[in-house]
Amino acid sequence: MNEARSSGPTIDREAAAALMGPLTELVVRAGAAILAVNRPAMKIDGKLDGSPVTEADLTADRIIGEGLARLAPDIPALSEERVHLAKPPYEGSFFLIDPLDGTKEFVAGRNEFTVNLALVSNGTPLLGIIGAPALGLIWRGIVGRGAERLAVDDKSLGAAEPIRTRKHPAPGAPWIVAVSRSHGDSRTEAFIAARPGAVRQMLGSAVKLGRVAEGGADIYPRLAPTSEWDVAAGHAVVTAAGGKITDSRGAALQFGSGREGFIVPEFIAWGDPAAAMAAT
Repeated sequence: MNEARSSGPTIDREAAAALMGPLTELVVRAGAAILAVNRPAMKIDGKLDGSPVTEADLTADRIIGEGLARLAPDIPALSEERVHLAKPPYEGSFFLIDPLDGTKEFVAGRNEFTVNLALVSNGTPLLGIIGAPALGLIWRGIVGRGAERLAVDDKSLGAAEPIRTRKHPAPGAPWIVAVSRSHGDSRTEAFIAARPGAVRQMLGSAVKLGRVAEGGADIYPRLAPTSEWDVAAGHAVVTAAGGKITDSRGAALQFGSGREGFIVPEFIAWGDPAAAMAAT
């Protein structure tokens, strides 16, 4: 596989567009393999950080890793399940993968888990694909070329539907806030409380970022640490759909630079970039 190297060519929008179809097929295949796993009977192990890993995580990772090695052998790949092989910092372009985001949701028998695949160029996500196999949905986008949602039925893709984030709510209208089902923290709660009347949407995994991208939520704040592979695909999709992702001070996020543990200390996904500007 191609995870051993950290320097690769820089991929532009045109080259990313040529990869979108084959990469989407990989995400669909990985999602189908996850759905085929017998959840009640599967083996569940624990990582060093205490988070669970299952045979579904590893199977999806193998499908994506082998597929990327065939499709784009010159582009390095960083996966959550192979992070011990990573050699940061990553220069040029690289793939950033979470083969099963929302493992806790998956283990609990819920449907809000995703397959996240991003192509990062010069530290910024350029292409993103979020597959939600149990929901039968894919959100995908290329920054500067737009975003779209597709239905997945028995491994076949439906017609692509263009999606856009929605504008900031009118004065007095409630914010729709995507909120993690499994993770909460006091800073995020204070941020939401500062928006009186906010309507919470409890969701798992990168489904929250898909909802912001399609205009179903106004904002998704996560003011506690998470990992780059949890955010990168959604970062590209939300940005491609017209939104913006920043830290709490309005600064851009950087990926692959070698931050310890590939941690993202905090982020806010804004459906309306003007709202992000007004808040900083």
